[in-house]
Amino acid sequence: MSSEGLTARTVTVRQCAILVGGRATRLGALATATPKPLLPCGDRPFLAWLLRELCRWGVEEVMLLAGPRAAEMEASARTILPTLPRRLALAVATEPEGAGTAGALFHARDRLDERFLLLNGDSLLDGNLAALLADAARDDPATTAGRLALATVADTTRSGVVRCEDDRITAFDERPAAPGRPGDIHAGIAVLHRALVAELPAAGSLERDVLPRLAAAGALRATRVPGWFIDIGVPEDLACARAELPRRLHRPALFLDRDGVVNQDLGYVGSRERFRWTDGAREAIRAATDSLWHVFVVTNQSGIARGLYDDADVTALHEWLADEVRRAGGTIDDVRYCPHHPEAVRAAYRRACDCRKPAPGMLRALLAVWEVDASAAVMIGDQPTDLAAAAAAGMRGIRFDGGSLYDAVLAVVRRKHSAFAEHQDTHPQTDVRTITGL
Repeated sequence: MSSEGLTARTVTVRQCAILVGGRATRLGALATATPKPLLPCGDRPFLAWLLRELCRWGVEEVMLLAGPRAAEMEASARTILPTLPRRLALAVATEPEGAGTAGALFHARDRLDERFLLLNGDSLLDGNLAALLADAARDDPATTAGRLALATVADTTRSGVVRCEDDRITAFDERPAAPGRPGDIHAGIAVLHRALVAELPAAGSLERDVLPRLAAAGALRATRVPGWFIDIGVPEDLACARAELPRRLHRPALFLDRDGVVNQDLGYVGSRERFRWTDGAREAIRAATDSLWHVFVVTNQSGIARGLYDDADVTALHEWLADEVRRAGGTIDDVRYCPHHPEAVRAAYRRACDCRKPAPGMLRALLAVWEVDASAAVMIGDQPTDLAAAAAAGMRGIRFDGGSLYDAVLAVVRRKHSAFAEHQDTHPQTDVRTITGL
């Protein structure tokens, strides 16, 4: 494949396979009645947190690679899906008992996309995965079978160390005998090519039987993803996840108007051909993502009501926009647009809508489905209607009058973290999301 073709490949990965068939022997009685991914963490199963995070990165389909308890996993997953902020399609692939992680993929081989995410169903990395997606989009499948996310941990005794030369994985070291050795570990997240299936046994372990062989052949790459990593495979880490996940994953949120903020306002922008980034827009979204904020776009699109373009055009533009942001190292978690106008040419769109700014409908909807406290949210817009919508939704609004959007966003996230750091001096257990007065 040419370098031009590699550069043009879509960054967003549509399908994610999740390994949920493990036996959880180290958890003992804790997982006897309940499969490990379904163990409660706060007010929901661990799997619900994992699926909620996947919604941020553009995944559209989840395939559970399940063992003997596949029916129970599927039933529980179907109760989780309606609670998620974005729609995910669900598929379930079963494998014979004892097939292992390699066997689970082998038995799902005919249902895998050409490129897919693979996640462990019992671990989570709270970090910016955009770099992994962007790096993987540049990999040549002719020479690279997959790319793994690496997390740096203080103690590698439970996971072993991944050794690299630059970004190429050279070996997987055995777990050290003595605790306290830091290093890079496989975070249970990978972008894989379906050609990998040729390397899979019908039964066996990816970690022991497949990945080391691929590394020795020079066919695996890695991206280090800074962040907080948790694996709920032992009781003490399950207890940690139960305390930490609700606190960490209810994030602050940055709301961005589109025309005039993310892109230049050229008047009714409904296609890629008329889209022009504002200065620092992609860098701004990456900075917010790196700071573990949600990023939402909320935009009035009366060009639909006026007959200048249609919903499909706007949807296609926003899909491209989200993919380009991930290529640049950030993510747009969700987008809302209002197509209505009281004086619409198209009768179907002719109405006063509570989602059209200055009304706060779009903002309130996102606050609700993503479970964001309005006091931990900021709206940046270029019009008085944007600020009015923010005020009506109970969040702070900031007027953007041009210049660098990166500078404007950096000031917001730095101020938030500064307030958090000062508060931690006297309230060490307080989460960043409890700090108000942005």
